[in-house]
Amino acid sequence: MYLSYVVIVKGKVQGVGYRANAQAKANKLNLSGFVKNQHDGSVYIRVEGNEAQLNEFIEWCYIGPRLAKVSEVNVEAKEVEGYQTFELKR
Repeated sequence: MYLSYVVIVKGKVQGVGYRANAQAKANKLNLSGFVKNQHDGSVYIRVEGNEAQLNEFIEWCYIGPRLAKVSEVNVEAKEVEGYQTFELKR
C-alpha cells in the first residue's frame, strides 16, 4: 500500500546531520518526499512510499544519526502528493 506522512522530529536534531542522514535512509528505502529544518529547532519530513519501507523509516526517525538526541516524533497521515525523489531542503 502506498502511503504519505508528515513526520515532525523534535529534540537535538539540527546541526547533527539529521537531514542528510534522513535523505540517505529514504533513498536506501526508495522513499520520496523531502526533509527540512524548521525555525523552532525541529525537523519536518514529508515522506511517501510503501508501508513496510515507511515503517522502517519512521522507526529510524526515533533514533536518527549518532549525534542526534530525539525527544519526540509526531506522525500524521496525509494525501499522497506523488513526489519523484527525496530532497534535502534548506
